[in-house]
Amino acid sequence: MVEWLERMSEAVAYMEANLTHEVDMAEVARRAYSSSFHFQRMFHMLTDMTVAEYIRKRRLTMAAQELVMTSARVLDISLKYGYDSPESFARAFRKVHGLSPSEARNFGVELKAFPRISFHLSLKGDKDMDYRIVNREMFTVVGKMIRVSYKDGENLRRIPEFWQTCYADGTVDRLRAMRADGVVLGICMNTDHEKEEFTYAIAVESDDVVSDGLTKDTIPASTWAAFPSTGGLPEALQGVWSRIFEEWLPATSYQHSGGAELEVLPPGDDCAADYRSEVWIPVVKK
Repeated sequence: MVEWLERMSEAVAYMEANLTHEVDMAEVARRAYSSSFHFQRMFHMLTDMTVAEYIRKRRLTMAAQELVMTSARVLDISLKYGYDSPESFARAFRKVHGLSPSEARNFGVELKAFPRISFHLSLKGDKDMDYRIVNREMFTVVGKMIRVSYKDGENLRRIPEFWQTCYADGTVDRLRAMRADGVVLGICMNTDHEKEEFTYAIAVESDDVVSDGLTKDTIPASTWAAFPSTGGLPEALQGVWSRIFEEWLPATSYQHSGGAELEVLPPGDDCAADYRSEVWIPVVKK
């Protein structure tokens, strides 16, 4: 746990040291001993904001302080904190502080300060976290798939929209009908770290011939830690994901392997308080 805290602190320290420069996400993730994708996912799980949102709020906090404490031109401050023009800086500034950069220099105005984030050891232990280790050989899935970017949290917007579309057009029901158990999977796979994107699939495990509108892919052999979830979606699964990153990974001898992540969704009322699903994360020993 202490090592994990040190890694996350190193990553935040790098971001803070580069608020007036371009922040290299690969370098941020390297300091956390993680891939860019998994660091950004973990950061969002822990803080409920994207890395890009954090950096933007911190830059606008520092910019406001400079406007109040110095006589530097608005143009110079906007360029210093990565804005192409005073106009784009003013729009972002107003969105956070509720006033223009020039108005921020008026005596007595109220500004918002977004503090530097820090990670601390939290001794919880009041609720057990059940899991099992699953070893599986390569298997085939069939479903609908989209390529999404995780840059600036795009995946956090597009994946829920994708699920809504697949429910509305009957894809989810069609996939459930392909399985005797009706289990549908939500899968993150085939990550390209250079392009900062991955494939997201709503699929079922199947070797069937692909029909219209569906795609086939393979999930490589892996070891997964499988966590049960009870409760309505998406809140119940989001709670499990948060606990995996906040509690389980830092406290165990496992780390994320970079392979495919699975959400296992049986048939049933997924809004019900007793709906049971699972999260599978690919792991290796540290």
